[in-house]
Amino acid sequence: MISFLKNLMGSNKTNLVEIIGSGARIIDVRSPAEFHSGHVKGSENIPLDVIEKKMSAGNKEEVIVLCCRSGTRSGMATNKLHQMGFKNVHNGGSWTSVKSLIK
Repeated sequence: MISFLKNLMGSNKTNLVEIIGSGARIIDVRSPAEFHSGHVKGSENIPLDVIEKKMSAGNKEEVIVLCCRSGTRSGMATNKLHQMGFKNVHNGGSWTSVKSLIK
């Protein structure tokens, strides 16, 4: 249960700074309209409702940080990707929080 809540609420911010700084792939799971209204520079948009399909052939070892508006959808996406066998997936929370961590 604690693991689920950690994934839902986001990873430790100090760790995220290091993870993002090391070149993690940033995926925003909001809708395309939300993404186009503002997003983290260099992030890509893969909405929550298609993430399983789009990531099915993905590299299970790749370091990924997920974000959305508040952290709820990115938490759900984190859990989905973990269930699919992805090992290095982190819930970054809101896209504005992730944006603030990038130097």
